[in-house]
Amino acid sequence: MRVGLIGAGNMASALARGWGDPVLCTDSGSGRAAKLAEELGGEALASNRDLAERADVVILAHKPPQLSVVAEEIGDLARIVVSLLARTPQTDVQAAYPAASVFRVEPNVPVEVGKGAIAFAASDDPHAEAIRELFARVGTVVEVPERLMTVAGAISGVGPAYWALIAEAWTDAAVRHGMPAAQAATLVTETMAGSAALLTQTDTLALRRAVTSPGGTTARGLAALERGSVRAALAAAMDDVVGG
Repeated sequence: MRVGLIGAGNMASALARGWGDPVLCTDSGSGRAAKLAEELGGEALASNRDLAERADVVILAHKPPQLSVVAEEIGDLARIVVSLLARTPQTDVQAAYPAASVFRVEPNVPVEVGKGAIAFAASDDPHAEAIRELFARVGTVVEVPERLMTVAGAISGVGPAYWALIAEAWTDAAVRHGMPAAQAATLVTETMAGSAALLTQTDTLALRRAVTSPGGTTARGLAALERGSVRAALAAAMDDVVGG
């Protein structure tokens, strides 16, 4: 299955590196497509139309407002279209590509290291299984109703930035108490990674109870986080992303 990427930004590049295959790609003049093709093999093509003629699957990784412009270029050639366009309903993409099999997918940047969390809009199209398998190569695919795709993106799509902010703040707090920054960063990131691995085998409440002794240091730390309105801040972030 030959994949063509229209757009060579952060998300497209992360996917291409995760798959590790030679790529067909285009950009809007940034030069990033040529750099990606040089890195992974494949070709940076002169036009979106050239790409659609050669690709089995066209992945839309351009800016959402470019939907109609790109569709006018390639709509009669694209057979299978995968949209990564944030906050763009699948019906809008299908309307732009009426003759194609259209899928909506929300990956996140950890696909670059094969650890992505990928929301996949449920579909009964005959090509759906092949598209699921393609994305399963770079992470865990979670199938959700199309109406929940914006919510899914507000979890996994933006999530790496949230975790990076938490890691940065946690590291800075340790440095303030005398820990060298490199050691603090290692402890923070490895703790986050290990905790994530445990959470694939248990639930959040069980993990918290396993770490927290009544009146102990963890309990005091959790109480400080609650006073700092961590839950409210995450809820507000979800509201802003979904409703923004």
